[in-house]
Amino acid sequence: MTILRARPAPLVAAVAALAAVTAAGTALLTGPAAAAQGCRVDYTPNQWPGGFTANIKVSPGDTAVSSWTVTWTYAGDERVTNGWNATVSQSGSTVTARNMSYNGSIPAGGSTEFGVQGTFGTAGGTPTGFSLNGVPCNGAGPTTPPTTTVPTTAPPTTAPPTTAPPTTAPPTTAPPTTPPPTTPPPTTPPPTTPPPTTPPPSGCAGAVLCDGFENQTGSTPSGDWSVVSPDCSGAGTATVDTATTHSGSRAVRINGAAGYCNHVFVRTTKNLSNLGSVRYARIWVRHTTAQPTDHTTMITMSDAADGNRDLRLGGQNGALQWNRASDDATLPEQSPAGVAQSVPLPTNRWACLEFMVDGSAGQLRTWLDGVAVTGLTADGVPTHDIDGQWYNRTWRPQLTDLKLGWESYGGGADTLWYDDVAMGSTRIGC
Repeated sequence: MTILRARPAPLVAAVAALAAVTAAGTALLTGPAAAAQGCRVDYTPNQWPGGFTANIKVSPGDTAVSSWTVTWTYAGDERVTNGWNATVSQSGSTVTARNMSYNGSIPAGGSTEFGVQGTFGTAGGTPTGFSLNGVPCNGAGPTTPPTTTVPTTAPPTTAPPTTAPPTTAPPTTAPPTTPPPTTPPPTTPPPTTPPPTTPPPSGCAGAVLCDGFENQTGSTPSGDWSVVSPDCSGAGTATVDTATTHSGSRAVRINGAAGYCNHVFVRTTKNLSNLGSVRYARIWVRHTTAQPTDHTTMITMSDAADGNRDLRLGGQNGALQWNRASDDATLPEQSPAGVAQSVPLPTNRWACLEFMVDGSAGQLRTWLDGVAVTGLTADGVPTHDIDGQWYNRTWRPQLTDLKLGWESYGGGADTLWYDDVAMGSTRIGC
């Protein structure tokens, strides 16, 4: 008996083959990482002499993406040193930023943001050549014409399915992070005996440095302090003030002007080598002008383990921050979520600023008016938006001095007073 086997008609086979090719092409053109030419990348910089941060907003337009890669090109010699909410690399003048695990999906019409920090010798203005997943953005045309594969079989009589991919994307917000513990390390409480009526100021038991500036006899700080202007000097001045003090009859006044070369500091001449690897500081400070968006510095300490570059405490984006001069790393990271973990230094009143640096463990803690500041805490475990950038390399500081003053890396002038300064191997307290 002969068994007859049915064979598909040529037209049916052609339709099936072309439908498969078309479906594959559709998947290639509208896959999860695709981007429409209507995409937009907004680059908003904050720049000071020799350094910058930038916030980058990514908007894919009318096509959702489930992962993203953003590239751009600098016209000058800008070098990106750190980033947040993205993995950032640089080759020559071209920067590539890729999404993190928690912010890869962007719905149609939506957006997400990330940031970078870097240095430069000669800035080249606004970067160019922004692209999202290889597609030029901000109205730029494609760099190469798209290719179209022409089928060799007859077109199908039935159009391929046009069902769009799901438009519901995972949330783009970062997962919550666990802040470092805010419990201060074991401390030696300040003495409960009444403060003396003559220097040194109260709360200095056991401190290597304890100075209320009461022994200053002239208008310019001298003796245990010297006036310094590292690198260059300009309009900044340091004087002994008898009108505005925290206690006693004298304080140091800093008239800090805007612009890098207008910096001025007073540097202690005390030998701080007996402090060892762990040191605590207590500094009463008062200032008149809210911290600006630009980067500023109030307190610096030379780090012998970092090429004698300074560890700096100041501000940026309106809040207190620590900064490492050698690589411009910041604590907290200068993302919106990071800045929110810090606090501004209050104006027109005396504030008690305390910090602890542990050189052997590579840790740092900060208190303002006795309250620990989460964003100014480096606890040895990298935490996103706080000290993740700080620990981009091993950090074991060996601090050698203490300088109080003002340095602005852009706009921002301020008048500051310092008084009742103490530094020791245990917490001194306010």
